[in-house]
Amino acid sequence: MYHGQTLFAVVADTRAQARDAVEQVKTKITPLAPILSIDAAIEQESFLEKPLTLSSGQVENAYAAAPYQLAGELYAGGQEHFYLEGQAAIAQADENGGIQLFVSTQHPSEIQHKVAGMLGLTYGDIQVEVRRMGGGFGGKESQSNLTACIAALAAHKTGRPARLVYDRDDDMRVTGKRHDIKLVYKVGFDQDGRLIALIIDQYLRCGMSYDLSKAIAIRAMTHAENAYAIPHTRITAHLCKTHTPSNTAFRGFGGPQGMIGIEQIMDKIATHLNMDPIALRQLNYYPDYEAGTPCCTPYGQIVKDGLLGKITKQLLETADYQNRRQQIDTHNQTNPVLRRGLGFAPVKFGISFNRTMLNQAGALVHVYSDGSVHLNHGGTEMGQGLHTKIIQIVADVFGLAHEDVRISATTTGKVPNTSATAASSGTDLNGMAAARAADAIKQRMTAHLAELYQCKAHRITFQDRQVNLPSGEYLSFSKAVGLCYEGRVSLSATGFYATPDIHWDDASLTGSPYYYFAYGAALCEVAIDRLTGESRILRTDILHDAGHSINPALDKGQIEGGFVQGAGWLTTEELVYGQDGALLTHAPSTYKIPACSDRPYLLNINLYEGDGNRSETIHRSKAVGEPPFMLGISVFLACGDALRGLSSTKSYPELHAPATAERLLMAAQAQQKL
Repeated sequence: MYHGQTLFAVVADTRAQARDAVEQVKTKITPLAPILSIDAAIEQESFLEKPLTLSSGQVENAYAAAPYQLAGELYAGGQEHFYLEGQAAIAQADENGGIQLFVSTQHPSEIQHKVAGMLGLTYGDIQVEVRRMGGGFGGKESQSNLTACIAALAAHKTGRPARLVYDRDDDMRVTGKRHDIKLVYKVGFDQDGRLIALIIDQYLRCGMSYDLSKAIAIRAMTHAENAYAIPHTRITAHLCKTHTPSNTAFRGFGGPQGMIGIEQIMDKIATHLNMDPIALRQLNYYPDYEAGTPCCTPYGQIVKDGLLGKITKQLLETADYQNRRQQIDTHNQTNPVLRRGLGFAPVKFGISFNRTMLNQAGALVHVYSDGSVHLNHGGTEMGQGLHTKIIQIVADVFGLAHEDVRISATTTGKVPNTSATAASSGTDLNGMAAARAADAIKQRMTAHLAELYQCKAHRITFQDRQVNLPSGEYLSFSKAVGLCYEGRVSLSATGFYATPDIHWDDASLTGSPYYYFAYGAALCEVAIDRLTGESRILRTDILHDAGHSINPALDKGQIEGGFVQGAGWLTTEELVYGQDGALLTHAPSTYKIPACSDRPYLLNINLYEGDGNRSETIHRSKAVGEPPFMLGISVFLACGDALRGLSSTKSYPELHAPATAERLLMAAQAQQKL
């Protein structure tokens, strides 16, 4: 057992009655010494399974032969999702003995499966509907199962509708968080800074059970090298079992935990060689695709779409890096209290679910006889703008305006067998499925109109709410639809999409699990008061690759939000547990997500204008949900850079995340003793 574990549920007419009933319950528990931390799990050998290892090259020999070697450790803490709307579910029994649920969830089909399994019903007996969520960030991918199951059980037993909503304290105590991680590493490199060998042990605190921990560990492993071609690697993941709630998905899904290690390593190598840290990174990047010399990742995937060379060059120019580097160095020489630092973080993030079977989606499109369009797809809206993008895609197929297309709540009753809206795949999967459904209707309409007007089908176009015929004549879209209805043309279609050219072998941890990579880079400037540890983000410049963006405004919003959330993970957000495993930081009074004042004073966000996605995605766009989160690593690295010059040896500080004021103060004091 663990603090936060659900023991029972009380069903009552009112919340007050339910709370009174809970107070009457007496539990008898014999406390035992809990395993709470990663170090305790390592010491007591408490793991969910044997270590997972992926490797390439001759890592031991290469490391031993490397001219230079570094070793170290890095700890990065967990993170609370802190969605605005907590976990919530409403359930009601239907007349056939089934259950209908309205749930705040990213994964309606999983709710359907869990409730059916609990009640001994078929999937078809359970219908789950999601209009929208007040935020998710991965915290409603699997964690919403418990809320839904309790509500469904209450409705099933009583025959009355049941509603369960966590308050904020309970939500934070009961639900899992981002996996905190301890990285133990060794790296070999040459005098020029070229990486030769990398050995990393990743210890993830999973909590009391798997949840999604294995998949998260695999993504952390497959992002441990981030943007760098390293010929000899060995990455090992250890799934630590502790007496705490099962940790779960969070934006990036292990990618941030994997990347942060190699990024701090790069700064440490640059300090060791007295080399510019960005030049060091450029030296080790996977080649840009025009170079014609693609490299292979440690897990066997060829990187064919490299862009970071171009992105970095452009960002350094627009952010005036060289001049600012000199200005900051001069400032630090003359200002003994307020230290400034620059941090640079590139991102290469794989897009697709690690489990190949999940990379599929469906959609349903109706065109009514008056020309109005109704759309439903398997993705869920949680504020990221997914519905807006899918509407745009369908409207574009028919040559309509955005407001001409209506979208209904996501429901398992219309689009079955859906995957979670996660892994940054919402638009890639559901957008392509919706486009195929709309295109099927368009092709039927075109064929009928071509026969009706005795013209070639391929010369009929849909544009500006009208259908243009080769003769120069045009019909309003509603008129064209009416003619097709009179001709008994089917104006409804389903669309299905499965991501091609991906595969993954769980046994050997090899394959090509990602359809493509999304790229970005951030340059961040911070100021730190070395007497108090207080820090501020002064300026951040971001250049991010969104392919041919479907909606630039939405994409820039995701980049801004992702960056700030990533910065929060590494600076202000600290989870603190008591000696018995109880979460002590279970309210906004003690758990500090970034406020408006924590945003950079100057935040410049630009989309990289290239040739679009080299993979055949919808409109050649790229996913933009998770990749920007890791741009927040630049804030953490900037803090390290600011403290680096405090020591007489100019050594890199021992800094762990989150870099709270307390940690920064302690690191500054330690640096001054060197």
